[in-house]
Parts: sequence; structure tokens; C-alpha cells
Amino acid sequence: MQKRKLGNSTLEVSAIGLGCMGLSFGYGPATDKQEAIALIRAAVEEGVTFFDTAEVYGPFTNEELVGEALAPVRDQVVIATKFGFKPAADGSGRWSELDSRPEHIKEVAEASLKRLRTDVIDLFYQHRVDPNVPIEDVAGAVQDLIQAGKVRHFGLSEAGVQTIRRAHAVQPVAALQSEYSLWWREPEAEILPTLAELGIGFVPFSPLGKGFLTGKIDENTTFDSTDFRNIVPRFSPEARKANQAVVDLIVKVAAQKNATPAQIALAWVLAQKPWIVPIPGTTKLHRLQENNGAAAVELTPDDLREIDEATAQITVQGARYPEALQKLVGR
Repeated sequence: MQKRKLGNSTLEVSAIGLGCMGLSFGYGPATDKQEAIALIRAAVEEGVTFFDTAEVYGPFTNEELVGEALAPVRDQVVIATKFGFKPAADGSGRWSELDSRPEHIKEVAEASLKRLRTDVIDLFYQHRVDPNVPIEDVAGAVQDLIQAGKVRHFGLSEAGVQTIRRAHAVQPVAALQSEYSLWWREPEAEILPTLAELGIGFVPFSPLGKGFLTGKIDENTTFDSTDFRNIVPRFSPEARKANQAVVDLIVKVAAQKNATPAQIALAWVLAQKPWIVPIPGTTKLHRLQENNGAAAVELTPDDLREIDEATAQITVQGARYPEALQKLVGR
């Protein structure tokens, strides 16, 4: 597995990381713990050195899982986790309320360190921008943690351009995490140019379009009742039917390249910038190996131009998030 550096930071990771959320949360029932540990350890064997989690995944269970799985190889891997949510005050068990007060960030760091079985968090992201806390205060709190040796690098997730600039002026941002794929290209407008200018790495989540770009989902696919995709407008049966055109294009390129659609979708993301590191998630070993194989798929400038020209003719249908979640993005 090739390595990549996230922007101007000293953070060097495998070209493809592993998003661990789906092992515990979001895409149906949690994976059996021992199977999940085996998958994470298989990823290490495959050369993956970059693992993404968050306290809110579960909540807590995903960090515990990642910590246990990686404890034997802790010095060989980079662990990213996130702060910025808290349980809803109504006792519903939802984690929909934001809290990036500096004292809360420091409490989360201490708790995450314990769950991750480590003495330092390699990359600590603000999960969503908190409009009630100046980003300068957030960056300052993470800077304190860096100076205390508890965190190595500061990251932001789903932040807008002005927030990125303001945070970076206080404490250099090593990486921004946001959704990016062949069917969600919004970051190209403002985000990617800003990251290039400031020397910040980019970590796309859902680089396979939450599974849609693998070609394994169509308008007739049904999801488990606990699967987040049930409430995503882009995954309504009508939207899936309309968006099949994107998949058809990827399938066509995959056949030419002797690769799978998932590998083409990931290779496309990798080809956009040398400081981009996608973090596809999976619960299956053969998918993990397939995804990692994307690092060896080379798309030529002609391939990329053809894909761009073809996708420019396709209007993707359906919002990326339900309205309540979209409000938390990009401020």
C-alpha cells in the first residue's frame, strides 16, 4: 500500500484508510465484535495504517472496538477520532446536540484516550462546527491538548471555508474530513482550492457514495430498519433509479480497466489530489481487499477527462442528507 501525506502536516498514512463507523453504527446492526476486530486487524495486514472513529459512533462502542483491535499494533497505525456532540437533553439517547466548549473537548479527549487504549490521539477532529463556540476557542483547546502531548494533529469535519481559515490561523489544521465522491462533488467549488492554498489534507468519507457506487444497490434494494440510508433523500427508490446513470458509467470504465466499480470510484478520488486519503468503510474482508486494490488502479488523464465529461451530463437526484442533518454542515 502506498503512503500519502495529509497536506503540509507530518501525518503520513496509507493511501486508503478504513472508516470504522459502520462496524458499530449507521448501516444496520453492529458487526459481531470478534469479527470486527478481525477485520480491523486484517486491514493492518493489508497495509492500512489510518483508522477513523468517533465517540458518537455507537456511542462509545466504536472507539472501544478500534482501541482493542489496534492495541497490539498501536505504534504502526494512525487513529483519528472526533469530538463535538453530546447526548440530547430530552433523554432520548440521540446525540444530536452540539458541544465544542473547550472544557468539553478536554473531557472528551480524556475519555477517548481510555477507550482507544492509547496515550495520544493522532488526529482529533471537530465533528461538526458548533455555532455557539468561536472556532478560535476550539482550535485553542486542541492546541492545549497538543502541547500536553495528548493529541498530535487537529482536524475539522464538514466545516466551511471561513471556519477552516479561522481555525488554521490559531492551530494548523492537518486535515478536513467531508463527503466526496463521483456523486457528491461539491467540495471542488471552494473547499479543495482552500485546502490546496493552506496545505491541509483532505479525508473523504463515503467515497463509494454510501455503497451506491459499488453497483450493488438498485431501486429495489431494501435496507435494514436501523440503516441510516432509509432517511437519506438520495436513497429514495426514485432517486436510486435516476442515479443509476452514474453507476452505469463507472461500470463501463471498470470493464475497460479490468477493475470493479468500487475500485474505479476510489481510484477516481485518489487521482484528484496527492493529499487526498479516502476512508471507505466495510464489514466484509473481501470488500476490504477489493477497496485496497483501488490504490493500484491507474486512471490516465484521458480516463479522467472522459469520466468528467460523462458525469457533467448527469444530474444526481436527491439531497445528500435529510434537512435536520444538512443544517449541521459547512458553517
